[in-house]
Amino acid sequence: MDSVRIFDTTLRDGEQSPGFSMNTEEKIRMARQLAALGVDVIEAGFPISSRGDLEAVRQVAREVQNVPIAALARAKKDDVNAAIEALEPAAVLQVAGLTRLLPNFPTVEAALEAKN
Repeated sequence: MDSVRIFDTTLRDGEQSPGFSMNTEEKIRMARQLAALGVDVIEAGFPISSRGDLEAVRQVAREVQNVPIAALARAKKDDVNAAIEALEPAAVLQVAGLTRLLPNFPTVEAALEAKN
């Protein structure tokens, strides 16, 4: 059976629109609504971009436990560490951007070393 999985980027990519941004409480409220709509994964932000974004991703991961919360990370150690720190409270760890690297390597560290 074919299926469609929804990987929603509203909390991260939606903030790329000129003149639009959300504070942490607004991100949590939006994440709850996205979960209620039935999205499969919510990408909550890009934690390496700022301490504020890292904390917002952490709060979303803490508050919204019924859908996987992801964080964007380039294949750079600092990016991945920031994403892991932000997602620590999440029920399931999802680091967007590593999906293509990790199946070939036993650990995140091995994937990053191969990329460098």
